[in-house]
Amino acid sequence: MTLSDIVLNEGRRYLRGVRWVWIDLDDTLIDFRANSLAALRITYEQCSLERYFRSCDEWIECYMRHNHALWDRYNRAEITQGHLRLHRFLDPIRERTLISEEEFAAEARHMDILYLSILARQKCMVPGAMELVEHLRAHAYNIGILSNGFRDVQYRKLHTVGLDALVDTVVLSDDIGVNKPDPRIFIHAMERVGDMCPDSHLMIGDNPSTDIDGARGAGWRSVLFDCSAGRLSISQDGIITTSLREMIPLLSRSDNA
Repeated sequence: MTLSDIVLNEGRRYLRGVRWVWIDLDDTLIDFRANSLAALRITYEQCSLERYFRSCDEWIECYMRHNHALWDRYNRAEITQGHLRLHRFLDPIRERTLISEEEFAAEARHMDILYLSILARQKCMVPGAMELVEHLRAHAYNIGILSNGFRDVQYRKLHTVGLDALVDTVVLSDDIGVNKPDPRIFIHAMERVGDMCPDSHLMIGDNPSTDIDGARGAGWRSVLFDCSAGRLSISQDGIITTSLREMIPLLSRSDNA
């Protein structure tokens, strides 16, 4: 038996009994980084942000730095969604010019709406994403989306790339006001689909904290999608995969039912 055969058997053994495959949306199925960069460049042009930044690249660096810090706080439930959506556009501008929140708040909110509208129309997907979802559908798995993203844009993203017709249910943090990794959103997902056996559920995501720690905390099985990992690894704690296509031979309904 070759090493690849051993890994394949270990993976199938770990996944045996899974009925629901839950997948994170941004940077797991949809290439959020590529789509966001495209949307930020259009926002820069349409909002004439050269008033504040010497280049579009400078604007993007500043925005992403603030946005990353705000999302970290949002995932820890330290700030509200409204605070995040306002300040990720307000704070980069205030870093460059003396302007009060009151003076720029309306423009920042306009930028947020514009950016999300443009973002929802972008179509870049992670390599292997559609193949994986179509394979799961062909092998009679139930497919769910479990995301901390905003309700008013996540459904539009799913429709844009054609995933809305392939998944069975969508659970967003907006649905219950609780973000991954809080176990309550995973429990809510089980209640939503009427399957309260944690061992029946698998989470595939790119974030070790929100996706993987959250899933394990709820008793689910997990797959960390990490393209920098170097190689596929499987243990009793979960699977680490370097590509979504690596998961296709591991997820066969006839082998795991």
